[in-house]
Amino acid sequence: MELLTDVPMIGRVLRASTTGFECGTRSSDLSEPRFGAFVQARRRNDSTIIIGLIYAIRVDDDPLVRQLIMANNLNAATIRDQRENRMVPVEISVITVGGMEDNMPIYTLPPRPPLSLDPVYLCDDEMVYTFTERFDFFRLVLQAAQVPSEELLAAALRFAAAVRPRNEQADYLIRAGRRLAQLLSADLPRLHHLLRLIRPT
Repeated sequence: MELLTDVPMIGRVLRASTTGFECGTRSSDLSEPRFGAFVQARRRNDSTIIIGLIYAIRVDDDPLVRQLIMANNLNAATIRDQRENRMVPVEISVITVGGMEDNMPIYTLPPRPPLSLDPVYLCDDEMVYTFTERFDFFRLVLQAAQVPSEELLAAALRFAAAVRPRNEQADYLIRAGRRLAQLLSADLPRLHHLLRLIRPT
């Protein structure tokens, strides 16, 4: 499966490991990526697409931002110029949850991470649908210490449900809840919290 050119590129890889990566972008390009969204990256000349979930978006400051905050006459035009014309650095943190190879989902960590400056794209609806047909990626999210795992998994499941026909969305979330009940049977408070987060509306 090729990286798609009709889905937004949200940034380029800054640093990476087998368990996740960070990508950088500009604040003016921050309209698409959201917490819990599925993203894809791939090393050049490598057929395996790495799939991850956005678990943090950090907007860094710079000396000019600090000066502007202290200004008494900060107006809308100045804020717009700062956000749209200057390169305000933004970092997006991603946890790896599997990948795609020959159009088939894989639910293990990749043998190699992406490299610096590799492009990072949002996953299109078809890729999200295919990858989330099985719930094997749940363990990688639930066992990750560096992420807000319950909120992240709930957000990802809402994305996964949204790409399905409306009459299938509630059933999908119910099936996900049953799988979570199996995985978290020994941690009922955590399970109950997650089930509340994904309860169909």
